Amino acid sequence: MEAQAIAKHIRVGPRKIRKFLPLIRRRHVDDALAALSTYGSPATEALVKCLRSAMANAENNHGMSPDELFVAEAIVDESVRIPRIKPRARGRADRMHRPMCHIKIVVSDGAE
Repeated sequence: MEAQAIAKHIRVGPRKIRKFLPLIRRRHVDDALAALSTYGSPATEALVKCLRSAMANAENNHGMSPDELFVAEAIVDESVRIPRIKPRARGRADRMHRPMCHIKIVVSDGAE
């Protein structure tokens, strides 16, 4: 059985979060949380929050034991981009875009 959590419009770029995904894929949730806690990045904070939400969904909505859960799937997709202005020389300005992302984490207990 599987449970999932989706965090939308996270104000961290998708490339910054994707580099931490191999730390949690196909690992036990306790090991994944321990691996993410060693980094102090805003990207890992968003991943920890989404992973804990998926664990809570599995426990409360599906009655799964949190001791048997592992991360079956972890996906980061690009969201909308927030336009910003970057000051340039001689009073000019350039447009730049701040990327945002969606995180989807699926946890499973291994039983089909």
